Amino acid sequence: MAEADKVATRKTFHGTHDEGEFMGIPPSGRSVTMGLIDIMRISEGRVVEHWAMGDTLGMIQQLGVIPQAGRS
Repeated sequence: MAEADKVATRKTFHGTHDEGEFMGIPPSGRSVTMGLIDIMRISEGRVVEHWAMGDTLGMIQQLGVIPQAGRS
C-alpha cells in the first residue's frame, strides 16, 4: 500500500529452527510463522525512514521458550 511519501508492506515469514542458536535459543527443530509490517518513507527515490513491527512474542512462543496463553 502506498500513499504520498509512505509505503507499507505486510509479510509472513516461515521457517524451521533446525540449525544454530537464534536469539540465545538453541535449535529446537520447530517450525515457526511470523507476521511483520514495514512502513517506509521515501524521498527522492530512497528509503529515508523505516519502521517495522513483528510478532516476536508469537515466534518465541512457537519455539517453546514461553508458553502460549491457555495452553499448558
